[in-house]
This record gives sequence, C-alpha cells and structure tokens, in this order.
Amino acid sequence: MENNQKMAELKQLNHLKGTPQMGLIMATFGFFIGFAAVSLYGPVASKLKGILGISGFMLGLLVAAPNLSGSLLRIPFGAWVDKVGGKKPILTLFILSIIGMIGLTILLLLYYPAHLTKEMYWLIVLFGTLVGSGVAIFSPGIAQTSYWYPKEKQGMALGAYAGLGNLAPGLLGIFLPIALNALGLTTSYLIWLGFLILGTAIYWIFTNDAYYFQLIKKGKKREEAQEIAEELGQELIPSGSTLESLKISAKIPSTWGLVLLYFTSFGGFLALTVWFPTYWVKNYHFDLREAGLLMALGFSLLSSVIRVWGGHISDKFGGERIAILSYFVVLIGALVILFSHTFGISLTGEIIIGAGMGIANAAVFKLVPKYVPIATGGAAGWVGGLGAFGGFVVPPILGIFVDRYGDTGYAKGFIVYVILAIISIIISYILLKVHRNKKTA
Repeated sequence: MENNQKMAELKQLNHLKGTPQMGLIMATFGFFIGFAAVSLYGPVASKLKGILGISGFMLGLLVAAPNLSGSLLRIPFGAWVDKVGGKKPILTLFILSIIGMIGLTILLLLYYPAHLTKEMYWLIVLFGTLVGSGVAIFSPGIAQTSYWYPKEKQGMALGAYAGLGNLAPGLLGIFLPIALNALGLTTSYLIWLGFLILGTAIYWIFTNDAYYFQLIKKGKKREEAQEIAEELGQELIPSGSTLESLKISAKIPSTWGLVLLYFTSFGGFLALTVWFPTYWVKNYHFDLREAGLLMALGFSLLSSVIRVWGGHISDKFGGERIAILSYFVVLIGALVILFSHTFGISLTGEIIIGAGMGIANAAVFKLVPKYVPIATGGAAGWVGGLGAFGGFVVPPILGIFVDRYGDTGYAKGFIVYVILAIISIIISYILLKVHRNKKTA
C-alpha cells in the first residue's frame, strides 16, 4: 500500500500518465483497428475482377496490396519505437492508412461501378497499399506493450495483444460481406473510413507511451529518466542499438531459416485470409456473405485463437518439434484442398491448414530468442517483417494457376502450400538437429 502511494506521488510529481493495463488495452485496440486492412479487397475480389477485367495474377496482386506495406513497414516502424515510444509510429501508420482509405473512397464515389476501368487498377493497388500501413502496427504495438510490462508478465501481455488483434480480419470477413449486401461497396467503405478515423482519434486521446519516453519528452536526461521509470516498475529500457541488432541478426543463418518458416505460416495466413473468400465464391458458388463466414470461422478466427495454445505446447514440447508437426498439418490441409472436389472435404482442408498455421506461428516466435539470443530484437524484426511479406508474394502466384486453369485453378494453386510446407518441415528438422548437436557438443 505504501509502495503504491509512493509510486502515485512520483507519477504526479513528474506529470506522468497511463498504466500498463491501459497501455496494453490501447496497443491492442490500435492493432485490431489497423490489422483489419488485411481483408480490404478479399471479400470483393471476384466482383472487382469482373468489373476491371483483370487476370488472376493481377487479382492476386490486388488482394495482396495491403500486405506489401503491412509487412515491410514493420521493420523500420518497430525500430522507431526505441527512439520515440510507440504512440508516434502507430499514429503515423494510422494517418497513412486513412489517406489510402480516403483516396479509395473518393475513387469509388466518382467511378464505381459503371465508370471503373482497367486503367484505374494501379491506383486501386496504390490505395490498398496505403491502407495496409495499418497492418504494420503489429510491430510497434509489440514494442509499445513490452516497454509497459515487466519481463515476467510480458508473455501474458503479448499473448493477449497478438491473439485479440489477430481476430480483426476474421471478424471483418464476417461483417463486410453483410454490409456489402445491405449497403453496397461504396457506402461500406465510407463507413470503414469513419471507423478508421474514429479509432485513430480514440488511440490518440487515450494512449500514453511508457514512463521513460514521457520523461525524455519532458526534457529529462537519459540516466534520470531511466532511474525514475525503473522506480515506477518499467524494466525494459531502450538501448539505442536497434540498427546494430538488425545487423548482427542478419549475419546469423538461423535468422533466415526462421524468416522462411514465418513466410509459410504467417505470410500464408495473410495470403489465405484474402484468397479463401474468392476460392469459395468461384469453386462452390457461395455468395460473398457465405464465403466470408467460411473464411472467418473455418480459417482466420480459428488460426488466431489456436495460436495461444500453440505457444503453450511449444513451451512444453519444444518449438522445433511443434514446428515440424504443425507444418506437417499444413501439408495435409493443402493436399486435401488440392485434390478435393466436394465442399465438405474442402472445408475440412481449410480447417486443417488454419490450425497448422496458427500453431506454427506461435512455435516460430518461441524459437527466435533461442536461436538468436544476442540480437533477439533485430531477429524478431526480420522474421516478423519479411515473414509477413509472404502475404504479398503468395496471392499473385496463386493467381497464375487461375490464369492457366480457370476456376479450377483456385484449388490447384494449393500446390504452392504443399511445396512451402515441405520446405518448412525440412528447415524445422535442420534447426532441431542443430540444437541437439549444440547440446551434445
């Protein structure tokens, strides 16, 4: 009681605001709002394909556009947190996302549907890329949360942050098709713009950086700011060596093995979140609302929720073993969809592949500090950023199968996941052998 009173007086004396609990709530809220951009074009992909008259490859590029900025911006914006705290980087990403959404909404208001032409395709891709900046909030949000919490509580905090934030694409996949049917595309996106602006305002008003960053902004010297922040319970203090951490981790081969693993699981998750709605529409002739539900319930939400359990069993049985098992599950799911010609079996394949990816996502990040202990932060940046890049790379490749085989190509394209899963199993096994050799050396 006396300690709490002393901390309250110290906060008041230095005019500090916020608590770890509020820091976690607002970081999760920001990630949830921004991460929804993953589903920007997925539910309307088949409709845009017909209106614009584009190929399967160009369709894949379009639905993947938000993942381009959403993956690559994770690295610099995550690093920026060490300098200024999490609030400024996240607000910057929100502003970029709002600019993209304003541009897209104006374009639709002026030209959709009758006057939307193929010449406007690259403009739609550009706006989608800008909106996807919100997806990159994951990285600065992770850092923002970490600075608020002591080390023994970070597992719980980061698990809640990632798990709840990851639900956004699945929930949007349910509600956006319903809005599309009831209100139309332009009005639905106009409402989305309103929620994005409102969410940004709420984040701006109620979010505070961890105490150290507040003290630095008030003109305190680094040593004094660190001393006060540590008295208030902040254990993690930025060292200013983020760039060096990126350089060191880039020289360690295990970092790139983990990047490839995350490319398959999380990059694959992002890609299929936007691809499955069109798959269900074209392969089994569901309407957009039904296709969105199938994607959300059978894949996206399942994959997000099971990630928590994946972290638990990775702790218990070892990240390498769980990675091998989970990528084998992804392999089975991909094979089921590849050869299925009936709805029930295809849905089973979707559920299997979603479960495997969710568990694999947890297993990979459990391995980062184990294999790159001298530069964990930098390795996490490479793995999270370049791994998520799979969400941009894979959909256009899937589109090539559509160009070649027509609507059956939506299923045939899953050979890509068969190949990625096999490669990931091999890499996971190599990591396991490396670990065993180190233990016996």
